[in-house]
Amino acid sequence: MSSILQNLLLLLAIAVVTVVICRKIKLPPMLGYLLIGMVIGPHALGMIPSSEEASHLAEFGVVFLMFTLGLEFNLAKLKAMRRTVFGLGLSQVLSILVLVGAIVMLFGMSWQVGLALGAAMAMSSTAMVSKLLSDRNELNAPHGQNAFGILLFQDLAVVPFLIMIPVLSQPTEQLAASLSFAALKIIFVLTLLLWLGQKLMRPWFNLVAKQHSSELFMLNILLITLGIAWLTELAGLSLALGAFLAGMLIAETEYRYQVEDDIRPFRDLLLGLFFVTVGMNLDFAILLAQWPLILALVILLGPVKIMIIAGLARLFDHSPGTSWRTGFALGQGGEFAFVLLALAAGQNFMPSALLQSTVAAIILSMMITPFLIEHSDKLVLRLASSEWMNLAANLHQIAVRSMANTGHVILCGYGRSGQSLGRILHSENIHFFALDLDPEKVREAGAAGESVVFGDAAKREVLIAAGLMRARALIVTYADTHSAMKILEMVHQIRPELPVIVRTQDDNDIDLLKNAGAAEVVAEIMEGSLMLASHTMMLLGVPLNRVVRRIREVREARYQLIRGFYRGSNEESEDSDRHQPRLHTVQLTQNAHAIGYTIGELALNQLHVEVRSIRRKNQASTEPSYDFQLQNGDVMVLLGVPENLAAAEILLLQGNR
Repeated sequence: MSSILQNLLLLLAIAVVTVVICRKIKLPPMLGYLLIGMVIGPHALGMIPSSEEASHLAEFGVVFLMFTLGLEFNLAKLKAMRRTVFGLGLSQVLSILVLVGAIVMLFGMSWQVGLALGAAMAMSSTAMVSKLLSDRNELNAPHGQNAFGILLFQDLAVVPFLIMIPVLSQPTEQLAASLSFAALKIIFVLTLLLWLGQKLMRPWFNLVAKQHSSELFMLNILLITLGIAWLTELAGLSLALGAFLAGMLIAETEYRYQVEDDIRPFRDLLLGLFFVTVGMNLDFAILLAQWPLILALVILLGPVKIMIIAGLARLFDHSPGTSWRTGFALGQGGEFAFVLLALAAGQNFMPSALLQSTVAAIILSMMITPFLIEHSDKLVLRLASSEWMNLAANLHQIAVRSMANTGHVILCGYGRSGQSLGRILHSENIHFFALDLDPEKVREAGAAGESVVFGDAAKREVLIAAGLMRARALIVTYADTHSAMKILEMVHQIRPELPVIVRTQDDNDIDLLKNAGAAEVVAEIMEGSLMLASHTMMLLGVPLNRVVRRIREVREARYQLIRGFYRGSNEESEDSDRHQPRLHTVQLTQNAHAIGYTIGELALNQLHVEVRSIRRKNQASTEPSYDFQLQNGDVMVLLGVPENLAAAEILLLQGNR
């Protein structure tokens, strides 16, 4: 018992450390689990011996993965993307199957090995690709839609592969009968479960939900998932197939999203254990002996698979750039490949060396993928000559649309937040120019006469074409820290004095974004909590003036740029606007008079101008003291009325009062 507990504690400790490290270096935890399994397994350090109990427990990770896949199964989504899913996706899977099968048979192995190996190598990593494309805001781009459609078909193709692979080890003369019998069994089980399940699932979940017990609801999910998986196993089919069917049944009820949230911790924990056990089964002696085979398989999974997918995308009338980007996104093995290979290993018809080499090649291909997608733009420009023309045409369109704008605001993203901000700017007669990567959104906004174009704001040339050199401010309206950091870096290189305001989800990344040069960072959670607080106080009978004062105090403490802006009673008068204090940004260039002086020595307070903050490279905005010494490149944010600000700028840059 103590050894089992010791192994469990070691696995938990490894899981925690692995996830932390992978999140720090922005890699999927799945890769960390695989690598850690290789290191601690019986063929390396031997910290944990391979055990049948751990393997059985890990199988439930696959069960819950297939269950969540069933939850996401959506006929409406399939219908909308049918050309990509059943055209491009089917072509990709068949092409890899035929190619791998032909190569395997050429080397004297059976077609059964070719089918199992081809099925595994046809898979790509849904979890990894969707995460990487989402981080780059490319899920709605043409190549993102292609990748999503192909991945959707691959996920569906897993189901028939799960049925076929277990019977491939049978003698050839019995194979046709076994496959036919398996097909009849699956038709019977599907009909019974889907017909009976549709009638029982919704009323049963309604009954459980009426008890208002989260514990009972969770127990019911586990019962349905594992129960249907057990029934399919009794019918001679796989546990994973039963879990997929359970997910499909629950997806038709109104409890789908609640179930998905509740089951995710179980899935992620057990799936992590599955990947650890996959890594533990790798025998380094076989890998060292079979390195030429591993290299060949990596080439097949990488360059060859990329070229096949890119070629098929071209046949479906996609541009060369989109085709290559689709190929780069999917040129790796996936999590379902491990599932299929584990199933094949249990049937003992695939050589152990080939099995081990394939697992190693898939792991290597998945490790390469993040770097491949990160540099895909440069690779596409080298491989697709027309991409230069498309890029130039897109930049030309952006430049033409933005040419008439001077002193405008660039909005990076035109979702709900961007559109709301755009309406407010329009009401103040402030021109804005928006960039977005959703073609449908851009088309609709363009039809409405708004200044919105298709473009990636995280690219240097796109920002310049959008009039970065003439803009008054830049706003990142979507909550994506990785993309915002890239934008801040480019703006700091091109126009360090330009104020950039960034939206973020919570307070975790505020210091990071401010150190990168953001003039201000707006956290959604804080603003939402302020609105909740104000409505709560109003409903509890707190006087309106006290509510406004309390919210004002919190905002002044949080946002340094607007401290003191809530004074006075004449804010409604438009005639007094020119006498109202406002912010103004001044960058100290190389020959600026103020360089080397302290804030106190400049005596800006005599001009009735206040220094609100100073932005310095690789340093968060600060509220400077009187002895703060100015340096070349500092960006000063001043507060005062227009005529006093003009005098202060002359003093800072030229030294004349």
